[in-house]
Parts: sequence; structure tokens; C-alpha cells
Amino acid sequence: MGRYTGPSCKQCRREGTKLFLKGTKCFTEKCPVERRPYAPGQHGQSTARRRKASEYSKQLREKQKIKRIYGLSEQQFRNTFQKVRSLPGITGHNLLAALESRLDNMIYRMGFAASRKAARQLIRHRHVEINGKSVDIPSYMVAPGEEVKIRQKSREVQPVLAAMDQAGRGAPLAWLAVDRDSFSGRMLERPARASIPIAAQEQLVVELYSK
Repeated sequence: MGRYTGPSCKQCRREGTKLFLKGTKCFTEKCPVERRPYAPGQHGQSTARRRKASEYSKQLREKQKIKRIYGLSEQQFRNTFQKVRSLPGITGHNLLAALESRLDNMIYRMGFAASRKAARQLIRHRHVEINGKSVDIPSYMVAPGEEVKIRQKSREVQPVLAAMDQAGRGAPLAWLAVDRDSFSGRMLERPARASIPIAAQEQLVVELYSK
């Protein structure tokens, strides 16, 4: 199945929470989750009256939510899980750390893009460099110490400037260092679960893929 190309806000409404897929719109009163806090579709408002969700249903919904937050296809998400499942430590934490280490997520977290979708577009259009070299692969895994920078010629791109104006989305992340003057940043250390600001039950995903 290909990447979802429909309205992003429908994904948030389906999961019943903000996934922050539309940049600054998610922080305004225009956010559809605020205006219509029920699932999309003809029977969306009757969802609450349905029977209690099964364990499988809870696991599936949690996987869908995390996958949608990071904007991945099913195959990309599963491949990431397969890469981290043999690593030492807690598999669910390793999964989120790997997703946070993606270049598109790093550009978003650093405040150079209003959303991960916008970050992917910047990367594919070669506006981003790592350690001085152009990189156009959104899934590139950034390692601690690597410098992520917006190209010199790309620093007047309007989406970048607009995103930086709205960069106060939340508290600074302890594992990131950002230099707004040089349009650059670094991952200081591999992110720990406590410092990854998403409300998710990643253990349910581990249980789902372990069946």
C-alpha cells in the first residue's frame, strides 16, 4: 500500500489525538481535532458507542498512530522495527529513538520545518547538508555528533524562515543543540524515552509485531 495522500487532519481525527501533521495549524482554533473531536466518516460520531476494543485493536491503533506521526509507510515502519529488535535495551524505546534519529524528524525537531512532511520536501530538494555534504534521503539516520545544516543558498527559503519564526513549539530537547544563527544543529546523544515528546504506548507495537 502506498503513502497516504489524503487530508492529514483526518488521520488525527481517526486516532483521536493531535499528531501535529499540519505545522502551525495544529496549535490554532482551526485544528479539526478541536472542532470535530470524533472519527471522520458517516459513522464517526457513533464510534464511542461501539463495543470495547480488543487487545489486537489497541495494538493496531497504536502502531498506526506512531506510523502516522512520523509519516512512514507500513514497510518503512516494519523495516525500522526489524533493525532495532535485536539491539540491547528495551525494543520499544529503541524503536522511538530510531524514528527520532531520522533526518526528516531532526529537521522538524530543530525548527527548520513546520512539519515532518515539510522537512522531507526540504531534504529531497537538497536544502540540507550533513557534515558539509548534501543529503537528499529523508530516512538517513543521524548519528550523535553529526552536524545537520540548512545550505547557505537555502537560508532565505520562505518555509524555513516561517518555521523558525514558529519554532517555540515546546521545551527544547536535551539531546539536541540548535544554532539558529548558523541554521545548524547536532544530536548530542541518542534520545532516551523520557526525552521523546510523543504520547505513545510503544510496547503495544512490540507486542503486535512479536506475534
